[in-house]
Amino acid sequence: MRICLLTPEPGHPLLAATTALLTPRHQVESLDPGTADPARPDMGPLADVYLLKARTPRALALARRLEALGAPVVNSAAATELCQDRTRMAELAQAAGLPFAATRTAGSIGELTGPGGLTAADFPLVVKSRHSRRHDLVAKAEDLARLEQLARDRPDEPVVVQPFTPNSGWDQKLWVIAGQVFAARRRSELAAADRGPALPLAPADLPADRLDLVRRVGEVFGLDVYGVDLLDGAGEPLIVDVNAFPGIRGQAGAPAALAALALRAAAGAATRSTAGPGVSAPSAPSVLPGQQRTGAPAQLDA
Repeated sequence: MRICLLTPEPGHPLLAATTALLTPRHQVESLDPGTADPARPDMGPLADVYLLKARTPRALALARRLEALGAPVVNSAAATELCQDRTRMAELAQAAGLPFAATRTAGSIGELTGPGGLTAADFPLVVKSRHSRRHDLVAKAEDLARLEQLARDRPDEPVVVQPFTPNSGWDQKLWVIAGQVFAARRRSELAAADRGPALPLAPADLPADRLDLVRRVGEVFGLDVYGVDLLDGAGEPLIVDVNAFPGIRGQAGAPAALAALALRAAAGAATRSTAGPGVSAPSAPSVLPGQQRTGAPAQLDA
């Protein structure tokens, strides 16, 4: 099988470990969305599956193009894009009955500090960039003065606000790869400047309904590889964020789960292709323009 990593960082620990498992028998390539042209008329022979670990507009455009050409992409461009918009994320989760934090959207923080904005009764609260990205805004505001300071620092930032939920100061980080759950505890970014490393948490130690909940998130959002940030609100789980294809660092078994998912997705696509009238099987191995080989064709069974 040919597996292509859509990422500018093929050396990321999760991807590198997955590549090491695959390359004894399969070919793994990487394609940096920053250098690939989504509008290129000839994309060359397609890989059997693409793993999308990037979320820039260019990466999403490339993933959509590949999907339009019939290539399987994990996660899909649509699901990846939705998880970047915290307003749409909250709307979908709440419509599906998931316990997601109440979320209010504003075009700027200034809209919340003026007439018709927030009142003292709304504090404390958490303010976040509407559009999730690296180095985005996630901050606690105890009062209007703190919110006004944030408005001065980021005057044009579209945001969402959520009520602050009293908690232990620890987030539960749960990650899922094709239904297999991995977990850790980490200091909340609202509680400490130095969060330190995530502490391993055995999924078997979590309540069964917690595991069912995070798997349900994948069904609702159409995700195969994702993360869910949970708080314990009054003893009940509260979802505060969903991330498409997170790093899942330091989780034993995660690379093997991702490698197995890639092979299943590739094999499923090949089966559908050969079953369709007039549709050929996946192309023989080749490197696309801008692609870089990270493993020789060659131990996971497809």
